[in-house]
Amino acid sequence: MGQKVFISEADEYLFGQGTHYEIYEKLGAHPSEENGKKGYFFAVWAPNAADVHVIGSFNNWDETAHQLKRTKAGNIWTGFIPGVGIGQLYKYLITTPEGKKLYKADPYANFAELRPGNASRTTDLSGFKWSDSKWYESIKGKEITRQPLAIYECHIGSWMKHPDGTEDGFYTYRQFADRIVEYLKEMKYTHIELIGIAEHPFDGSWGYQVTGYYAPTARYGEPSDFMYLVNKLHKNNIGVILDWVPAHFATDEFGLACFDGQCIYEHPDPRKGEHPDWGTKIFNLEKPEVKNFLIANALFWIRKFHVDGLRVDAVASMLYLDYGKKDGQWIPNKYGENKNLEAIEFFKHLNSVVRGTYPEVLTIAEESTAWPKVTAPPEEGGLGFSYKWNMGWMHDFCEYMKLDPYFRQGAHYMMTFAMSYNSSEKYILPLSHDEVVHLKCSMVEKMPGYKVDKYANLRAGYTYMFGHSGKKLLFMGQDFGQEREWSEKRELDWFLLENELNRGMKDYVGELLKIYRKYPALYEVDDDWGGFEWINADDKERSTYSFYRRAIDGRDNILFVINMTPVERKGFMVGVPFAGTYTKILDSAEKKYGGCGSNVELKIEAVPGLCDYKDYSITLDLPPYGAEVFVFQNPELEPVKKAPAKKVVRKTSTKTTTKAAKTTKKK
Repeated sequence: MGQKVFISEADEYLFGQGTHYEIYEKLGAHPSEENGKKGYFFAVWAPNAADVHVIGSFNNWDETAHQLKRTKAGNIWTGFIPGVGIGQLYKYLITTPEGKKLYKADPYANFAELRPGNASRTTDLSGFKWSDSKWYESIKGKEITRQPLAIYECHIGSWMKHPDGTEDGFYTYRQFADRIVEYLKEMKYTHIELIGIAEHPFDGSWGYQVTGYYAPTARYGEPSDFMYLVNKLHKNNIGVILDWVPAHFATDEFGLACFDGQCIYEHPDPRKGEHPDWGTKIFNLEKPEVKNFLIANALFWIRKFHVDGLRVDAVASMLYLDYGKKDGQWIPNKYGENKNLEAIEFFKHLNSVVRGTYPEVLTIAEESTAWPKVTAPPEEGGLGFSYKWNMGWMHDFCEYMKLDPYFRQGAHYMMTFAMSYNSSEKYILPLSHDEVVHLKCSMVEKMPGYKVDKYANLRAGYTYMFGHSGKKLLFMGQDFGQEREWSEKRELDWFLLENELNRGMKDYVGELLKIYRKYPALYEVDDDWGGFEWINADDKERSTYSFYRRAIDGRDNILFVINMTPVERKGFMVGVPFAGTYTKILDSAEKKYGGCGSNVELKIEAVPGLCDYKDYSITLDLPPYGAEVFVFQNPELEPVKKAPAKKVVRKTSTKTTTKAAKTTKKK
């Protein structure tokens, strides 16, 4: 005997309170059995409807065949239709009190018709056999912020096109799984972040204007195919993060907008319910049922599809009532301020439930302002996210790297500023898709100089990124030097890997990722000065940066020395904290990476003598656009015997925006 699905009074009560965290098991279309007959149970929230019918391929879209009944509380319409099977198209025909007919896709549907069609499609999520238990065992109980996190941001439809000659050329989720696992394992990424997974009607929105929050897009296959993708990634020790869009939704007539003839998902006042710049609707977080829709949706992806994290899009647009709006286009809160009090409580609620239930799951805020305590716990007045994208670092980094080296000395502190506020949040350093579209150029084309200079610049820049405190994110293609801007209409320029510079860039980023994962000093303390120390942040005349990452156990500390100009620095002295051997583990100037060649020795012994206010120093010939990375030890964590100070070499400016040590280097 099959299981009967129905809406109970308790279901309605909890949904009305905004706390029915499994409402997706009841609303929508679900396989059910009644009176010995198998079929599907349909349920839809439409409190203002006068009548609701289910129309679909199973009844030839007959608008009178299957009428739903209003529940006792009056806000939900339900009905069982025998004989309905998997894969059949349907919509809700909603009749308003004025007699207007609305043809709506199911807000809780788990599968949808491939665009340009927009009907919902029946499915069953219960049949897939997961085999990723070892993945969950490997992450259980670990403090997530002390683990390596190197994210590959990816859009499936434009990562690689299928050579089958079809118009879209999409790989299915299963085909993509086989190719992407191979690539991610080779490059040593820890996670993949997938954009555009929730169903959306327009390819050009990249999935950021959603119509099907509970459905993996049909562009690449069925829900079970998406499960296969996640399962395979987990079996290969790769975590899965989804871009999630609770800030706004698409206005398409078959979607959530004006769903039952009135605004039930969006706020009816356009000053609170619309984004004028984006042409989208804003969720009405004053309604418990709307908050429930979103929080249950977050849990849905975690429970049904085993995702490991949600990157929450456009958080700032939710927190500020006047975001992207002019005077007269927004309404202040009850205190006369621009803070969205309902959104603040929503995020606290969301993170309390998600992270409280699943401590290993990541919630990541794309928050572009200085909103305080984004990653602090709700009980401490924070929003409760695991991480925040460091948009300030991203902006400063890109602006600095675009400069001609001659002008970099005037912008020197743009690169050091982020460390002055680094301990205020738990950060991810993102170089995302948003930075390589809309005439912003790809990462390599942002760089100044001739072609060989561009690649050398970017190798140095990526080294700085991987050394800097904070977890890492790179958008697809930028790790091998994609030269054209990203477009969702075409695949990445994989043909570039026939070129020496691009192969070298790919190998170099792969080595950065390998080193990042190998040495805990680079990830175990990202939000505290205990894991980072400037050697010299003030050498603006020569545009060099030196710093090291401390290991908790004192072993395998990592020193970075980076030259952001095309000028070789012969006899370059770097202060170091300890005596002993400094072993080179990465050199961006090596010819195998596309560099000009390097004379930096594999092992350099530190010598006594005051430099950069350190008691020891090493000397090297720092190549043009050279990034040198060394590993060194803190000898048994015992205090190093202070060496007698030799003569102090030239000091540069004492001005700094960070806790930088002052330089005492030779020219």
